[in-house]
Amino acid sequence: MNILLTGGAGFIGSNFIHYMFSNHGHTIVNLDSLTYAGNLENLERISGDPRYHFIEGDINDRLLLNEVFQRYEIDTVINFAAESHVDRSIENPSVFLETNIMGTHTLLQTAKEYWQVDPLDRNCTTYKDNVRFLQVSTDEVYGDLEKYGHFTEETSLAPNSPYSASKASADLIARAYYETYHLPVIITRCSNNYGPYQFPEKLIPLLIHRIRNGQSLPIYGDGKQVRDWLYVEDHCAALDAVLSKGKSGEVYNIGGNNEKTNIDMAKLLLELMGEDEKLIEFVQDRLGHDRRYAIDNTKITEELGWSPAYTFEEGIRKTVQWYTDHEDWLDRMNSKEPAVQRM
Repeated sequence: MNILLTGGAGFIGSNFIHYMFSNHGHTIVNLDSLTYAGNLENLERISGDPRYHFIEGDINDRLLLNEVFQRYEIDTVINFAAESHVDRSIENPSVFLETNIMGTHTLLQTAKEYWQVDPLDRNCTTYKDNVRFLQVSTDEVYGDLEKYGHFTEETSLAPNSPYSASKASADLIARAYYETYHLPVIITRCSNNYGPYQFPEKLIPLLIHRIRNGQSLPIYGDGKQVRDWLYVEDHCAALDAVLSKGKSGEVYNIGGNNEKTNIDMAKLLLELMGEDEKLIEFVQDRLGHDRRYAIDNTKITEELGWSPAYTFEEGIRKTVQWYTDHEDWLDRMNSKEPAVQRM
């Protein structure tokens, strides 16, 4: 494969590049605009690998995309590029719409035109062999769950934040390119990821950083919002399975089968790091805060043979140890741009 991977300097993207280079011999072109959450330090270990190419650029830059597709003969697109922090989307929705919706459209249109067997025929729906577009999305597009039940691939989309609405819109555009143009598109929707290289505005690295520095842990509302937690390496393995065995036009949910409340997560990290619960501070809840997410993995498990390899206990201990071993990295990331200090 010659893979164009967008957003590869971010959390999940950089972990996926490491995973793929450890398991396959594909060429990967990493296109990233290096916003505050993008960090090339995440990829220093493989920066000299001849299979790896980094290009700084925006997924809305059509001329650049055309050049990349032609120069590297791209046959696979994996779209990780996204503005993803809900609090930031509430403060400034427009950048989320530009990147997550228009950027996805620009990628889809570029892939369609480059992969068409006859690009001069506007009705051509035949593409080069073995091409694939993977849209990486989120369970947040489904909206809020009641106390019981799980999201399946058939759950209606009901996003509640500007971030999740922008991702749902991107998913629907990707779906339309499959239905209208027969572009070989697959959509994945994952639960909350955790693990190495996550920018410390997100819950787990932010809590670890603040615990380490003896700072208060601001928790939204009553802290009983429930999230399903997925270790990032398990997510990478699931995406690999989708790339190799997934069916075009399908959606695959990817979850960790680990439901935790935010307050329980804070208490667990305090316990693992040997600190007292007096650091917990409850703050005013986020606008439009979804109460519960939970994913049903049945489809990807039965059809593609994937299931999480890590228990939550294994994954969270590895994660705490990684951030403990990389305190300098965590400090540098916190100094890049002030994080939104709430969960």
